[in-house]
Amino acid sequence: MKKILIISESIDVEDSSASKVNIALIQNLKKLEYQITVLHYTRKNIQLGNGIECVAIPEIKLSLNYLLSRTQRIFQRVTKTNISKRLENIFGHSFTFFNDSKSISNAVKKYYVDEQLVITLSKGASFRSHHAILSVSKLHNIWLAYVHDPYPFHYYPRPYDWLEAGAKFKENFFREVSGKAEYSGFPSQLLKEWMGSYFPDFLKTGVIIPHQSINIKCEQIELPPFFDKNKFNILHAGNLMNTRPIGGLIEGFKNFVAENPECKEEVQLNLIGDSSYFKKEIDEAIKLGLPIYSSKGYIPFHITNTIQQNTEVSLIIESDASISPFLPGKFPYCVVVNKPIVQLGPEISEVKRLLGDEYPYTANVNDSVKIEEIFSKLYWLWKKKGVLSLNRKDLEEYVGIQFLESQLKKILS
Repeated sequence: MKKILIISESIDVEDSSASKVNIALIQNLKKLEYQITVLHYTRKNIQLGNGIECVAIPEIKLSLNYLLSRTQRIFQRVTKTNISKRLENIFGHSFTFFNDSKSISNAVKKYYVDEQLVITLSKGASFRSHHAILSVSKLHNIWLAYVHDPYPFHYYPRPYDWLEAGAKFKENFFREVSGKAEYSGFPSQLLKEWMGSYFPDFLKTGVIIPHQSINIKCEQIELPPFFDKNKFNILHAGNLMNTRPIGGLIEGFKNFVAENPECKEEVQLNLIGDSSYFKKEIDEAIKLGLPIYSSKGYIPFHITNTIQQNTEVSLIIESDASISPFLPGKFPYCVVVNKPIVQLGPEISEVKRLLGDEYPYTANVNDSVKIEEIFSKLYWLWKKKGVLSLNRKDLEEYVGIQFLESQLKKILS
C-alpha cells in the first residue's frame, strides 16, 4: 500500500472553503486505498475517521519569532498602531508566519517515516505548509505543492490583484516553491497556465487535481424554515465578494419575476453566506417584494449542503473580468447534486471551460437580459418536467475519484 503524508493548515470543515476541499481530497485519497497520515495546524483535535491518522501540530511557544509576534501584538494594542505592513516590507512575512512555518516543519521532521509522497495543502493566501517544507530538503523529491489560488496577490487577475506588504519576498518565496517541489498540483487547467506564466517550472511539474466533494448523509438533517424544497429554488452558496458584482443577477431576477408574475409564489432566490458588501441592493430588492432570502451570515456546512441537495438551480458567480482561472470550491457540490449550474462570469473561465462551449446556461455577470432568459427557460422546464437535471457524467467523473486516481498514478506509478 502506497503511503502519503499530507500537511494541511486546517481540516476544520467550518473555517473556510479551502478546508472543505482539503478534507474532500484527503477522504478521496483514502478511498483509493492509500495509507494517509495528516499533519494539520488547526490546533484542535480533529479526526476524519475511516482509518485516516490525523495529528494536530502544536505551536512552538519557546522561540524568538513567537516572542516577537506577541510583543508586536501587545505594542499594537497599547499604541493602537498597526506596524504589520512595515515589518512585512522588511522581513517578507509576519513573525507569526515564521513561527507557524517552523512549528509545521518540526512536526514533519518528527512524523515523516517512509511515505512515498508528501502533499502540502493551504488555505487563503497563507501557504505556511509550503514554506515549512522548503526547510526539509530531503523531502523535495517527493513533494507535491498544491496551489489552490494565485500567489502572491499581485499575480491575481484583475480585479483581485493588489500589491501587498512584502510582495517581492513573497514572489521569491513562491519561485523557490516552484523550483524545489518535484510536483505541483492545481485545481484547474487555467490556474496552472496562469501561474506557469509567472513561474515556468509549474508548467513542467504541474498536474491537475480538481476540487473534490465531501460525502455527507443528509437524510436526518432538517431543512431550515426559510427553505421550501417544493419551490423553484435558485441557490448561491458562499460569501458574496465585492469583486463579484450581483447587480446583473438582481436585475435579471427582478425582470424574470416581472415577466412571469405567476411564478412569484413558487420561486425563491437563496443567497447563503455573508452578503454584507451588497446589503443595500439585496434589501432594496426584498423591499420591492422579490422572493429573495439572504442569510446575512454563515450557515453551517451540513445545513448548506442539505439545501444544495434540494435546490433546483445552482449559481456560480465570478468577477467582471477578462479571465477567471479559479475552480470554485462549490463546483464539485454543484455537479454531484445533478442540477443545472448557472455560471455568471467571463468567457475565459475554468467553470465555463468545463461546462463546454455548447452549455446554454452561462452569461456575463452584468448581463441582466441573458440572466432573465436563463431563469425563465429553466423555470418553464421545471414547470413542465417537475425536476431538472445536469446530466454530466463526465463532470461527475472529473471531480470524483476516477480522475483523481489517474492523476495520482502519474506520480505514484
